[in-house]
Amino acid sequence: MASLPIDTSKFTGIFCAVPPAPRLQNRETGQVRVDRETGQTMFQVGLCLMAGAAAEVVNVSVAGEPRGVQLGMPVQVRDLVATPWENDGRHGIAFRAAEIKPLSATPSSGGAAAGKGGAQ
Repeated sequence: MASLPIDTSKFTGIFCAVPPAPRLQNRETGQVRVDRETGQTMFQVGLCLMAGAAAEVVNVSVAGEPRGVQLGMPVQVRDLVATPWENDGRHGIAFRAAEIKPLSATPSSGGAAAGKGGAQ
């Protein structure tokens, strides 16, 4: 199924609700899941997505450890997508981001930093 992009600019806040942890491929052996393209360990972060008075906590996968992301911290999310899935009669939505980092960090790409290009 196709991935659907999510416009994170529509949220009034995005916070870390569950700190980053490696995703497991096999719970019995402790083998971690790796990204097929980069070979990096996949991490899962619980994010609280706020829109006005409504809030939802979703688990988001990201390749590589989201450095500096801690519980309760406001974060920025780059290229968030939702992918519907179905397996053996179960179904849901998987969320994945290209990057999750503290809101105070400098944006990697696609976003303008505060004060950039303006008079100081």
